[in-house]
Amino acid sequence: MSGFENFARQAQEIEREIIRKGIALGIDWNDPLEVQLLAQNALACKPHELDCDYGDPRQRIRHELFGLIHLMLQVMTESAGQGIETHGGAVWKALARSLWSARERQSE
Repeated sequence: MSGFENFARQAQEIEREIIRKGIALGIDWNDPLEVQLLAQNALACKPHELDCDYGDPRQRIRHELFGLIHLMLQVMTESAGQGIETHGGAVWKALARSLWSARERQSE
């Protein structure tokens, strides 16, 4: 990357889209168990292995949300590589906690 990334802006844009998808799916971002399950499912999702025949529009939204979550992880990883901690709002933080926790359990 060029080093000219605006990670704060990227985090804000990604979080806004995550919130939109969450509204469509009825996600309660204040429910740690629900967010933890979402994080685990997102990390387990392999986009290249998905059957993209979306008979259920909620399935498409869920896959889009998983893509946004992977993008979120990429932004956090890239910014950390440049010594910058990228933070978003409440949804970003709740999801980030669950993602790091899920990743730690995967590596055990």
